[in-house]
Amino acid sequence: MPLTDNGNGKDKRSPRGKGPFAWGALLLVLLSKAKVVLLFLLKLGQPLWTMLVTVGIYALVYPWQFAVGFVALILVHELGHVWVARRKGLPVSLPFFIPFLGALVMLRRHPKNAATEAAIALGGPVAGSLAALLIYGIGAWTGAEMWYALAYVGFFLNLINLLPFHMLDGGRIAAAVSRWLWLVGAVVGPIVIWFTGSLLFLLLWIWFLWEMYRRFIRARKEAPRHYAEGVYRAKTDESLPDWYFAGERHHRSLPYTAYCRMDGQHVVEFRWEPLDFRGELAIDQPIVIRDVRLTRVEKPDRDGMVTFAVRAEGSVHEPENYYEVPAAVRWKFGTAYGILVFGLLYLMWRIQTSGVLERGGF
Repeated sequence: MPLTDNGNGKDKRSPRGKGPFAWGALLLVLLSKAKVVLLFLLKLGQPLWTMLVTVGIYALVYPWQFAVGFVALILVHELGHVWVARRKGLPVSLPFFIPFLGALVMLRRHPKNAATEAAIALGGPVAGSLAALLIYGIGAWTGAEMWYALAYVGFFLNLINLLPFHMLDGGRIAAAVSRWLWLVGAVVGPIVIWFTGSLLFLLLWIWFLWEMYRRFIRARKEAPRHYAEGVYRAKTDESLPDWYFAGERHHRSLPYTAYCRMDGQHVVEFRWEPLDFRGELAIDQPIVIRDVRLTRVEKPDRDGMVTFAVRAEGSVHEPENYYEVPAAVRWKFGTAYGILVFGLLYLMWRIQTSGVLERGGF
């Protein structure tokens, strides 16, 4: 290997001699970084592209600046839920946007009590209302009508989310204050539907009434059913013929064990004995498991791998103390709920009576 003298009596490898190794190491570093970036983009892919599609669709109806601001308000609202859920130690998805319906995040584990559920629900309207208040301040500073319009829409969306319907944020907050507020939601629902003329609110109200019936009337007769399903792959037993996997002969119950891990995740561990396969199926909320069975089995592929689906069925188990919330906590949630509702109503009234929306053509 060629050597050069660096002038101080010490030998040093020449750049030419170490070039291939240096470029190889650099390539490995770049590939590792690219892998990290790719995984990051894949994780953000669904929220990102659904957000961009939603902005594009809204831009066909409204000015693009308004469309971007509107989707940003929804994003802040949903990130409020995500932030509180993760602080509570609950795994949660990133926001998924649905044009003209808003966005949603999915909890991958059910809260253990109504207070935790209410805190997560409250995080969205608080974050969304603060973002709309910031936009309102920008409007007051610049005098631009578009900022006022965005703020008004932001206040309105967060106010609607505070309706005491169980599937909305307000209904989940009400669960930690007083479930009698759900009755208020049932009465107020038709008024909101008449005022907005929204088919979506009509469907939400009907869904809410059905949920109340299922919880308080039907549940006394029969616990609601819950299902969880997973798809798995296993190496087949060469002694089993292909016809073994055909038809419905494999649709059978499997031996299982249900337990809760240290991290709070509910799990069903099952075994398919002919393939000596052991697997786990995560359950997103506490349920009393009644049966675990195979529901679909495909024929082995060229590599001798079998794809099959396993389904766990049971009844939802809601702890008796789920809605037991200390009085101080009830007052805290009730006060925050009232401040948000009346504060949003006041800010909307301020914008409405100022006449700025009419002057701007909104």
